Amino acid sequence: MTKMRPLVAGVAAFAALGSALVSGTALADTVKIAFIDPLSGLMAPVGQNQLKSWQYVAEVANQKGWGGPHKFEVVGFDNKLSPQESLTILKQVADQGIRYIVQGNGSSVGMALEDAVAKHNERNPGKEIVYLNYAAVDPDMTNSKCNYWHFRLDANSDMKMEALTTYLAKDPSVKKVYLINQNYSFGHQVARAAKDYLKRKRPDIQIVGEDLHPLAQVKDFAPYAAKIKASGADTVITGNWGSDLALLIKAGKDAGLTTNYYTYYAGTTGVPTAMGAAGAEHVKYVGYFNANNEGFKGSDIIEGYKKKYNDDFYVMAAYTGVAMLAKAVKTASSTDPVKVAKAMEGIKVDSMNGPVEMRNTDHQAQQSLVVATWTKVNGKDVKYDQENTGYGWKTNALMDQYVAAQPTSCQMKRPG
Repeated sequence: MTKMRPLVAGVAAFAALGSALVSGTALADTVKIAFIDPLSGLMAPVGQNQLKSWQYVAEVANQKGWGGPHKFEVVGFDNKLSPQESLTILKQVADQGIRYIVQGNGSSVGMALEDAVAKHNERNPGKEIVYLNYAAVDPDMTNSKCNYWHFRLDANSDMKMEALTTYLAKDPSVKKVYLINQNYSFGHQVARAAKDYLKRKRPDIQIVGEDLHPLAQVKDFAPYAAKIKASGADTVITGNWGSDLALLIKAGKDAGLTTNYYTYYAGTTGVPTAMGAAGAEHVKYVGYFNANNEGFKGSDIIEGYKKKYNDDFYVMAAYTGVAMLAKAVKTASSTDPVKVAKAMEGIKVDSMNGPVEMRNTDHQAQQSLVVATWTKVNGKDVKYDQENTGYGWKTNALMDQYVAAQPTSCQMKRPG
């Protein structure tokens, strides 16, 4: 009998190991995260920057032990900005046993993934997937189409428009506004919100033109620039991003436009170079972060990323996302998506822009927002430039969470 004891003990240990693997508790797991966004085509420069941003923050988290014994690894998948391609990738990801996905470029893709993740989780108990959304900002995703497995790290487009128009409304020189946006769900939401909020806050402002153009297909925006010039607009409001914003601003520069641009994404890859000196004092953005904040919070990330990639870190939601995921893993003492998702509800972290809370009613992150203007680096309040242009962003207004907070129509259905 004594000779059998080591064998029995070994079987028991193996069973315990199996149990730990299933529960995701006792062992130090590597949490794999699938990044599903465009890594080819017109929007590739944006996607490549964002992938590197997630990977860099994961490295920082691993070095600093944010997840306790657990490590994080971000793996890139090229969805070519296609909802159909994204759904194919989601199946591949699930087959590979990856339980966390991140996506941000395109609310059309985001909505397809949100729905597909919900269906996958319903049909495959024990193989649930959590979707961290860092930039798909159609408000419907945390309202009528909200889902328990989806967490939005960015402010939605209505929150951004609330902050943008609150600032813009105080400027009496704004009299004529032109709206130009991409022709998909997000672009439609930006145009709608701009009209609604301006009517409420500044009914004297005229909307003198409006365009919706194909997403990531237009290579020459000269005809649009000519229309803006002919309209007599003093201000352009646009939710355009990536090449669609870089080429729009370049066309405006070539046409001699002196309008002011209020944007969501002028700080993203390619746009700073397209603006150069001509955009100084004319281009603003509303967003959750400015590297040139008071006290330069997050400078270690900004400088570390620049040193490693010779590129600019602007996807602060990657920092928030990894911080929230790591805290949830530690809180749950597990990497199991079911337990982690539960721990994510209502979670608070100190991100690069201060406190961020994941509101449990709709899984919409609540955070401060900033309005900033493109201007020459001065080494004082504008220390960091973008794309080695010698120009960066000066903070005009920092708005507390409550300024942009929006009610939600979400009726969250929770598992069980």
